[in-house]
This record gives sequence, C-alpha cells and structure tokens, in this order.
Amino acid sequence: MQVTPVIAIFDAGKTNKKLFLFDENYRIVYEKSARFIETVDEDGFPCENLESLRLSVFDSLSEIFRLKQFKVMAVNFSTYGASFVYVDENGRPLTPLYNYLKEYPDHLSKYLYDTYGGESQFAADTASPVLGSLNSGLQLFRLKNEQPEKFAQLKYALHLPQYLSFLLSGSYYSDITSIGCHTALWNFDDNDYHQWIKKEGIAPKLAQLKDTEEVLNAIFPGNDYKVGIGLHDSSAALIPYLVSFSEPFILISTGTWCISMNPFNQSPLTGDELKDDCLCYLQYQGKPVKASRLFAGYEHEQHVKRIAEHFGTDVIRFRSIPYDPQVIGKLQHHIPQSKASDPLQKESIFKTRDLHIFENETEAYHQLMLDIMHQQVHSTNLVLQGTAVKRIFVDGGFSKNAVYMNLLSAVFPGVEVFAASMAQATAIGAALAIHSSWNTKALPGDIIELKHYSPGKAVTV
Repeated sequence: MQVTPVIAIFDAGKTNKKLFLFDENYRIVYEKSARFIETVDEDGFPCENLESLRLSVFDSLSEIFRLKQFKVMAVNFSTYGASFVYVDENGRPLTPLYNYLKEYPDHLSKYLYDTYGGESQFAADTASPVLGSLNSGLQLFRLKNEQPEKFAQLKYALHLPQYLSFLLSGSYYSDITSIGCHTALWNFDDNDYHQWIKKEGIAPKLAQLKDTEEVLNAIFPGNDYKVGIGLHDSSAALIPYLVSFSEPFILISTGTWCISMNPFNQSPLTGDELKDDCLCYLQYQGKPVKASRLFAGYEHEQHVKRIAEHFGTDVIRFRSIPYDPQVIGKLQHHIPQSKASDPLQKESIFKTRDLHIFENETEAYHQLMLDIMHQQVHSTNLVLQGTAVKRIFVDGGFSKNAVYMNLLSAVFPGVEVFAASMAQATAIGAALAIHSSWNTKALPGDIIELKHYSPGKAVTV
C-alpha cells in the first residue's frame, strides 16, 4: 500500500474545531470537525471547554496515526486569538480559558493607560485599539490583580496555539503572530515588548519567543513527526498570499468581520486610524501588517433577514442575486446616498432606510450593498492610501457575492480586484509556515484560484 506523507493541522475557531491532513501538494486528504459545548468560568461567563479541546487533540491524533495510508510528518496549529491558557510548573491549566468577550474592569484599564502615557499613546505604541478583554495582555494584568495567588503559581501564559503545541511537544514558547495582534503587549516602534510588561512583572510569565517557521520534537507517541509552535488565525490566513504574490496587495478577508490587510503598509497608526478600528499585527516573518476592521458580514446578515421579511421572500434568495448596474444607477439617481466625506460609522445608514421606498427585494438588496460598500471604501482606504498597492484580493463569504465584488471593482477603478478561492486558507497557511520541515516538494504556485472583476461604470459611494 502506498503511504502518503501528510501534515496535520488543527484549526480551532471560536465555534468549529477542525482537523485537516494535507498532502505535499496541499490537497486535503482527510478532514474532521467538532463543536464543543461551552462551559462557564467562576463568574458564570461562557468560555471554551479547554479539557474537551485537549482531549480532542489527543484522540484525533491517535486516530490518524492508526490510518496506515498516511504518514504524519508534522503537526501545526492555528486558532482564534486573544485567548491565554495559564499553566503551572507542571503544565496544568490554573484557570478556565477566559472569553475575550468578557467585560473588562474599567479601573484596571484606566490604571494602565494613565500610568503609561494615556489611552491614545498606549494604543498607538501597541498598535492595539482599546478593546477591553480582546487586548489579551490586559487579561494577564487582570489575573495578577484579581487572582494574585493564581498569578504566583503561574509558570507561563500561553496563547491558545502555543498551548496546543505544548501538549504535543512539552515545550513552552511564545509566537510573534499571537503576541503581535491587538494584545497591547508589543511596542511596534521598539520592536519589543512594551515597557509596562516589564514594569508590572508580566515579562517573566511570557515564554521565550520562537520563530514561527521552526519546529519542535514531539513527545506525544506516534511516528517521528515534528511540531510547529502554532499561529494566530488571521496571520495564518495571509500566508498563502504572501507565498504566492510578491507585488503589493491588500487582502480583504470577509466573514462576520471584513478585515482589510495590507502587508506592504508599515506606516505608524494615527489616533484617527485607531478610533476607526485600525490596528497593526505581526505576520509570521515578524513584519507589521496594517489592518482595518468592519462588522459588515454581521450587518449584512441582519439586514438580509429584514429585507426578506418585508418582501415575503426567503433569505436563500439573496445568496445568488446577480449584479444589476441599472438598478444601481436608478438608486443613485433617485435615493439619497452616503457622501464620500461622511465619517466612518460602526454601521451603515441602511438601518435608517424605509423599505417601503423600494419596489422589490432586488432594489433593497442593491441599496444595502451600496451602503455597505460606502463603509468598505472608507475602511479599506485606511490601509490602502499612500501605498503602491495595485491588487485587492477578496476571500471568504463576500468573494462569492456578485453585487459586492462588482461594486468593489467599480469604486476602486485603479486597482485590479479579484475574488480568491482557496480551501481552508487558515489551515493551509499554518502548513506553509513550516513547509521546509515536512514537505520535500517546492512551494506550489497554484494554491489560490482567482476570478478577476473588471470595473464597469464608475460608482460613487
């Protein structure tokens, strides 16, 4: 029987946990998914069931090691960010895996901001908008102040990807993609931890940084395989594009959030950009990526339900509405639109639209996308302006939306716009990060499928 060399990737999202096996051509040859029932922390707030996740890693690996048609050469991890596992000297978790949506105490954040230059300066230094528990460094500061006995027992605070790596390698490391993503831990100007980490006694609780491309020896039984140290999922999803394209580009990753990422923009964040939900994070090679966020996927989902209810149709209808430039022209001529000078808001103005002014659901939907595109242009321009970018790639849900894609190409006529499709970009990115440690073949050049959208009649939003 022919045995296929593979890499195993655990891709742990907030909701779905997936395991993939990729062959040396980065084709999926095995996949498995699971969802765990959440547990609660000591305050009754929902949180990840860490024990279920730990056992799932062990059980899943044991299962694939029994599959004789595969030889696992390496294992790596990509997970959601802003989540610390606090382990004692024996590697056992000391606390629940606290939820990054949990409200953060005002007096603790106020102390940090007041002590270290003020809120604006602190946010600028760390390239981290003020996000409460989403700034995972603040979670560690909270543990020190609210649970000093647990903090005293703490060996290391490991971001979730590095905790999963520890389970298989027995080694404690930190990773730059997790440390450098809206954590309030990293000073982007100094390219080092922020001074508060050292002055507040946090530094000894952070494991040594290790290069994301390096691998560790495994202690979990199986064949002779290597273990990666894991990556933050947003950074992992960008890797296939960095590997495939050398000319400057922006990737708009669309889902619940639409995140515009520019790996070719290293300009410092301004106060206004931070207020508009801009941030910087560090990609797997340690270089800054300027990014802006928009809650457009969530907004789209909510308003589609509203339109469907009003016009008595099914939400499925809106999965494949074709782009109609004549409808766009009619709407722009007869209905007041947002102005380019309008400030970026958290929501588009569609929430104020009276649906009775539209003849049918097609008109209403096109107006929704016009209003979302007004927001998208603002958001993307925050990371685009002043750079040499000539290409925009869109992946995720909106890459399959003809109205969104055609509008995007119309509002950025000087930039080539592509819908990108790739099976499991985050998992592939985690595999590519340690390519040389498991794969005997050259890096593939055909991982990403592209569909070009030619700009039609210019659209002003």
